[in-house]
Amino acid sequence: MATSDAILERMMTFHPKVIDLTLDRTHRLLAALGNPERSLPPVVHIAGTNGKGSTQAMIRAGLEVGGASVHAYTSPHLAWFHERIRLAGKIISEAALTDLLDECVQKNGAGEITFFEITTCAALLAFARTPADYTLLEVGLGGRLDATNVVDHPALTIITPVSIDHQQYLGETLGEIALEKAGIIKTGVPVVSAPQQPAAAEVLGKTAAERGSKIRFVSEPCLHPLALAGAHQKWNAALAVETLRASGLGISDAAIREGLLRTEWPARFQRIGERFVVDGAHNAHSADALVQTWREVFADQRATIVFGALADKNYSEILSRLEPIAERFVFVPVENSRSESPAMLAPLVHCSWQIHLSLEPALRAALDFSEPVLLTGSLFLAGEALRIFEQNPALRACDASTLR
Repeated sequence: MATSDAILERMMTFHPKVIDLTLDRTHRLLAALGNPERSLPPVVHIAGTNGKGSTQAMIRAGLEVGGASVHAYTSPHLAWFHERIRLAGKIISEAALTDLLDECVQKNGAGEITFFEITTCAALLAFARTPADYTLLEVGLGGRLDATNVVDHPALTIITPVSIDHQQYLGETLGEIALEKAGIIKTGVPVVSAPQQPAAAEVLGKTAAERGSKIRFVSEPCLHPLALAGAHQKWNAALAVETLRASGLGISDAAIREGLLRTEWPARFQRIGERFVVDGAHNAHSADALVQTWREVFADQRATIVFGALADKNYSEILSRLEPIAERFVFVPVENSRSESPAMLAPLVHCSWQIHLSLEPALRAALDFSEPVLLTGSLFLAGEALRIFEQNPALRACDASTLR
């Protein structure tokens, strides 16, 4: 029997493009599967440019502490695909994932479908077949034409901060991008939004009004202690808290506070041993948040930054935001077909730099310097790093005597 990895690899060949935004193929496959999207536990649908994963993790933790059973869907994964699908609080098993993927492949037949579309259908099928109290759905890209946007009547819609990203798919202006995010707002369904820049706030407010949906913009950061580091996480927490209070489940304030302390979300200023920090910042907004958090934790100390990025990202802007905390850069490719060449990245910085052709040697080389090591630029790169650390305890522990 094929493994999930083998099936997932085959799924990558079902469409000539990695990204091709439309809902037609998703609706076709869902119909063939018996429309599982119509049988989900109450759905909280989450869109936005930054903070979706962290906000979802805080919401999930609060619900679970309050006694609820929660499905959760997120992307991309970091180390292993299974992370994308949590069934009633647990990461999906290999056997269950393999069976679901195989079923989706059989029902899809010879039709073209993107990797994200068919795997989203698999997640929805799993959620429909497993009892739970809530389903948390994170948008993959945009919102209006995202494969998750197939639930007609979610319980609640969440919009995290909207900023410039993915312009080739979502539009060049903040207003155009916000309109794509607003595409998940459904008639009469309440909306909770993070604070937004004026152009985005105007679009979200107008869309909610047109659809008869009450929208609330969070206005103050959360003051409760948090497990996740960084001032930006206080705003994500405020969004999560407002969501939990609006959920109708009667989650107590004590459970909400405990959930914020229990939240775990990898690659968000994640400390690995004594020397490494892994952060998936991959646009200018998240890079700003990363720099602010770095200074909160390390003050004026600079970093050796191991950096890789996708070619369709505004990596020059990301690098300019990171350079004030950089002693040097170590550039690497990302394990992704969309990776930018390190040779294109290096000339953009004004401090010293190195290039390595793969990540593990780059991490080892970074330990030759005295500064803390920050790995950032891509969630795909962060995931590769976490796999390396998992498989190499000496590197994770920064035990230089065993690394040579």
